[in-house]
Amino acid sequence: MLDQAVKNSGLEGIFEDHLSTDRVRVFKPDPRAYGMAMGAFGLRKEEIAFAAFGGWDAVGAKWFGYPTFWVNRAHVAAEELGAVPDGAGKDLNDLATFVQARH
Repeated sequence: MLDQAVKNSGLEGIFEDHLSTDRVRVFKPDPRAYGMAMGAFGLRKEEIAFAAFGGWDAVGAKWFGYPTFWVNRAHVAAEELGAVPDGAGKDLNDLATFVQARH
């Protein structure tokens, strides 16, 4: 499904790798789902900016320890989950601003 979504969006060849929870056979917010990025890219948590379109997913990544950004395209209210992402915005331009500000 993920491979087809990348192909249909015209983003083939843009990303080195994309990850799916199918690899670790768990569902988010299981920590193994978030942890696979560190192994796949050889990075520490602090070096990864985790962007999510679901607020709950951004919070799950925050609980795991990633710097997080919620791309709130639908402009919905945040769920009350006991944590908030490090940043939020309406689109990927806002995400780019967040990532640039962290460097």
